[in-house]
Parts: sequence; structure tokens; C-alpha cells
Amino acid sequence: MTGRPRNAKVVGTLLATVMAFGCAGTGAAPSAGEFEGFIPDLRGVRVMVFPVQLRSGVAGDPDPEITFALRTRSTEVLWIFSNELEAILARSPSVDSAVRGLPVGVFLSAEVRRVGDPLYGQLRRLGALTNSDIALIPVAIGVGAPGVDGTSVVEIAATIVNVRTGQVIWFGVVEGRPGSVSDFGVVASAVEELAETLLWYIR
Repeated sequence: MTGRPRNAKVVGTLLATVMAFGCAGTGAAPSAGEFEGFIPDLRGVRVMVFPVQLRSGVAGDPDPEITFALRTRSTEVLWIFSNELEAILARSPSVDSAVRGLPVGVFLSAEVRRVGDPLYGQLRRLGALTNSDIALIPVAIGVGAPGVDGTSVVEIAATIVNVRTGQVIWFGVVEGRPGSVSDFGVVASAVEELAETLLWYIR
């Protein structure tokens, strides 16, 4: 993948933790509220929605919540959710691609402008199977730095990639409301923030 090291901002977030156990890099972890690129209007677009690739310290499985939030917020986007992606791959065992375990760690340590192999090849092949040019990848989810009152927030890093060209259209980190991370409602609030950010044009 091509990119440059991120400028150091706030360290000690969920993403620093995720980097430590799964994808060590040379730059500072991105922080909540950090965005690169611009989210296009996705109405009428076939969008592959991947499951969360890296997780640390959160309760429950966020993937069904992400599916629910996106599906209920917009029926005009032609979502292809992870269960459908996995079913498509199961019917095409000769295709060298994956839905889970993608090599996405570089997003947490560098500003990526364009993805390279092996991720590019995996996304491009799956895009050809689904007739989709756009991938939404929740890169990581985890716990942010604790507040002074002992509560924490859940943060989600996500990216939108043009799988035909490898261009990274957008990357960002959102956070939910503060609370106990053992409360799945805190996770759900981060998912809602992600859905609102992605579908900014829907009110």
C-alpha cells in the first residue's frame, strides 16, 4: 500500500491498542474526529460492507449493529453486507479473496492514498464477483482513552475504497457516547455515529 506516516496527534486511543496487538506501524494512531477525503453520496451505488477487521476490548459483535444501522438509515444504497459477501465467495472457491482478516493495519499507522496488494487484489476480485466498485471496511473498533469520571468511549475506524482503482476515497475515526464499555449501548452509539457520518446527506 502507498501512504505517508500520520502526523502525531492524540495517542492512547483504541487504535494504539489495536496496533499493539495486531498491526504495529511506525506512525501515530489516528484519533476520533480525524477524517481524510470526502464521503460521496452513495445513493444508487452498490457498496460492499465488510465486517469489522480488528477488535479490542468491546462487548458483543458490532457487525449486526452496523448492518442494521446502515440498512435502516438508507434503503437507496445498494448494500452488499458481509453475510452476502461470504455466500458469494463460498460459491466461488477458486477466487482468491476474503471477507475477514484483511491486511488493513497500515490504515492505523499511515495516511493511505491508494491500497496495494494483497488487499487491492482481494477487493478487486470480490468487486468483480459482486459488480461493485466500492468497499466500506470498518478497519477497527475498540476502547478510547478513559475519561476523568472513569467512563470510556468506543471508537470505530473505517475506510471507503474504490476497488477498481485502489483509491482510498475516505478514512475516518468516529466515537460514541461515554459510558461503560461493558454496556453494548455504548458500542451501538459508536455505530450510530458511523452511520450518520457515512450517510451525512440524509436527515
